[in-house]
This record gives sequence, structure tokens and C-alpha cells, in this order.
Amino acid sequence: MKSITINGSKRESVGKSATKALRNAGKVPCVVYGGDEPIHFSADEQAFQNLVYTPDVHTVVIALEDGTKVNAILQDIQFHPVSDRIQHIDFYQIFDDKEVMLEIPVRVVGNSKGVRNGGVLRIVTRKLRIKAIPANLPDFIEMDITEMKIGDKKYITSVMSDEYNILHPDNTVICQVRTSRTAIVDEVEEDEEGLEGEEGLEGEEGAEGAAEGAEAPPAEAPAEE
Repeated sequence: MKSITINGSKRESVGKSATKALRNAGKVPCVVYGGDEPIHFSADEQAFQNLVYTPDVHTVVIALEDGTKVNAILQDIQFHPVSDRIQHIDFYQIFDDKEVMLEIPVRVVGNSKGVRNGGVLRIVTRKLRIKAIPANLPDFIEMDITEMKIGDKKYITSVMSDEYNILHPDNTVICQVRTSRTAIVDEVEEDEEGLEGEEGLEGEEGAEGAAEGAEAPPAEAPAEE
């Protein structure tokens, strides 16, 4: 999984007045949990743009002014109810040998046969919660829909991997191809194509037989003088 570095400074004070002063200065108060003790720090609001305002998921390297570097993942974020600006972020520290839980986006690839025949693709589950060590966390989970026909569904079992555990029931639907008014049933279409081919051959054979079996019209007798 790709990583983003956030440069920050440790917070000397964590009171309400200090927190308000940080926000007025364009900084975001943050906390890292999961280690021996919480780490309070702040960073410029702009530093979180590529972490928060994106559909992708990243791990984070928090680099502090004193040289401390902490590997973490985004755990919780609070926005202002009116301005929608970032108010506070919680991170969770991760370690190379410990599994971590994270929601990973699902990426659909391929051109479904059912969609080509007029069906509608519906993505039911856009993110999957998985558990894995940091080295095995994927950027996304790929779902190939090429062979899906109208009425088909793809379940969690289609994207199982030895590198991570998916924390959803096996019968969880990821996506499905639903019918629509303009949809053509796949099986009927195939049968009709086959029948049309057979009928075409039979028609050609019948036409050839009729041409061969037809008798030439008798020649007219010469007129007597």
C-alpha cells in the first residue's frame, strides 16, 4: 500500500484554548493511539489534502520535528458542521508484525456481457473491511465482471486472498447485474442466433433443391407454313 508522509510538531498543550489557537493558525490537532502512550501533534491543514479528500487509502508516516517517525493509519476524522474544515484527526499506530484492520476500496474491471446486453451494473459493497499485516495491505481489491450475465452476482468468495482476511460474511454481495426494460436475456439471444443460422442454411438448401428439381418449360413447336 502507498504511504503519505505528514510533517508535524508535538503539541505542548492539549487544552481547549491551545486547540482553538492551532485551528485559527490553519493547523489540525491530531493524536496517535496504539503505542505505549498517545502522541499529540499538529500539522498544517493542507498536509492532509491527499489523505482525506481522495477515494484511495494510504498508510501514513508521521514525521515530527524531533526526528520521531511513526507509521500509522487514519482512524477517525472530525469536520466542522458548517465550514466542513478538518477539526481533529485520530491515527492508529501500526507495526510490521501486527495485523491491522482497514477498509479497502473495491475496483471493478472488465466489460460485463450482461451490461452489453442492456443490463445495469449495481455495486452493492464499495469498500471491504480486511485484516492483514501492513506489508500485505492492498491499495484496492479488484473485481473482474467480464463473465457476468444478467442476474449474476459476485460474492466475497470471489476476492478471497491468502494475504488478508475479509471481515464480512461469505454471502455478502459485492456487485450484481440487474435486468432492465431494454435488456436482452443472454441465453435467449444465443439460442436465437443459433436458430437463425440453422434456418438460413435450411432456406439456402431448399432453394438450391428447388432450382435443381425444376423442369425446363417445353420448347414451342415450329409454326407450319
